[in-house]
Amino acid sequence: MWKTLGKTSLLRRLGPSLGIIGGVAIAFFTLVPAAWAFCGFYVAKADTSLYNQASQVIIARDGNRTVLTMANDYQGDVQDFALVVPVPVLLTEDQVNVGDPAIVERLDAFSAPRLVEYFDPDPCAPVYPMAPSMAPGSLTSQAARGAAADQSLGVTVEASFSVGEYDIVILSARESDGLETWLRQNDYQLPSGASGLLQPYIRQGMKFFVAKVNLEEFDRGGFQSLRPLQMAYESPRFMLPIRLGMVNAQQEQDLMVYLLTPSGQVEVTNYRTVKIPSEAEIPVFVKDEFSDFYRSMFQLSHQQENRSVAFLEYAWDMGWCDPCAANPLTPEELRQAGVFWIGSAQAQARTGLMPPPGNNVFITRLHVRYARDKFPEDLVFQETSNRENFQGRYILRHAFSGGAACEAAEAYRRSLPERFEREAQTLARLTGWDVSEIRRKLPAVETAPTPWWRRLWP
Repeated sequence: MWKTLGKTSLLRRLGPSLGIIGGVAIAFFTLVPAAWAFCGFYVAKADTSLYNQASQVIIARDGNRTVLTMANDYQGDVQDFALVVPVPVLLTEDQVNVGDPAIVERLDAFSAPRLVEYFDPDPCAPVYPMAPSMAPGSLTSQAARGAAADQSLGVTVEASFSVGEYDIVILSARESDGLETWLRQNDYQLPSGASGLLQPYIRQGMKFFVAKVNLEEFDRGGFQSLRPLQMAYESPRFMLPIRLGMVNAQQEQDLMVYLLTPSGQVEVTNYRTVKIPSEAEIPVFVKDEFSDFYRSMFQLSHQQENRSVAFLEYAWDMGWCDPCAANPLTPEELRQAGVFWIGSAQAQARTGLMPPPGNNVFITRLHVRYARDKFPEDLVFQETSNRENFQGRYILRHAFSGGAACEAAEAYRRSLPERFEREAQTLARLTGWDVSEIRRKLPAVETAPTPWWRRLWP
């Protein structure tokens, strides 16, 4: 992906114009999602706060038009920060913007794998026919840094400008050794091995987007952390460069990619796209250990899939959710995330699909865990017309705890040990946890027969 030089990484927001893409009409939402959803109460989510080394990218794409938003977990002295990103086209100042970190957080919260819970009804209560369920409705819910390039190194400064707290240069190069030398001469601290990773991008004719923090602007703005950077461009290449980000990685890193398109799910074409295990019923004590559960489950899934895969954690129409880990993004928030086609008749004609009520934005959340010895190629995507909804969803079923007294209640209580054991086995299979330790945390079950007189009075 991109690479941070010195320490780690960054973030930022879309302004009134999208550069080459321009402004668009905004669609509409209404209503607020209720706390109850027909498939359970939402109680917890597995967002990126679970991971120590996590990068986040938003890619909004329609046709060849792309808005790329980059957000990392940069920590440390901002004067040590620098970012190098291979980009397919030469960018101008009005194609680069500083975004709002809240937009990345909103997409993360909306699409995060989630925990839901049910509560068993009184087994003695009469059962009435259920009315047909209602279909879910739509919800609205600076002087340039760097001197002229040293032509002897084969490096050209194609553009230089400042955006917000960042000083940016756009470079082209003929040889990776020359580019590496130029970066070092201009105080970019590259780790060893960078030259070999730069060369494939040079062969493809890609440019290099290089950003440093302008300390005066950063201090003047009173920012507590770096904001995301956004780029708007047109290119037939639907890809994300990740190899350059591996050069200074000492351990595995997590990458979350939120892909926003008008048509449907996005898949990785050069690696397998695998759905994360989902729809599993697990013991109720996991409610207090959901973070540990999801980390363990993802790590085991990662190992079992031989590691070089992209996990699908969420795929859903942005107009609604069930259960909702967070409200769907508003049209204004979607615009800030880079969505430029909302309400576009052109997008509707291209897909041949009528958009759902509210908007025509489909979100795909992919989770990639990568290291230096894996993922020899950058991620290459393709948009599909598949609008099948999917989410990482994990279910808690609370047993009825009242003193019901009837034959159905006795049968219900006799069934609980088998159910709890099944949930324990599922949890052990998903996480690799010791099943004997899991059993010790299961609730006790009273299986003694109900005295006959309790059927007369509760």
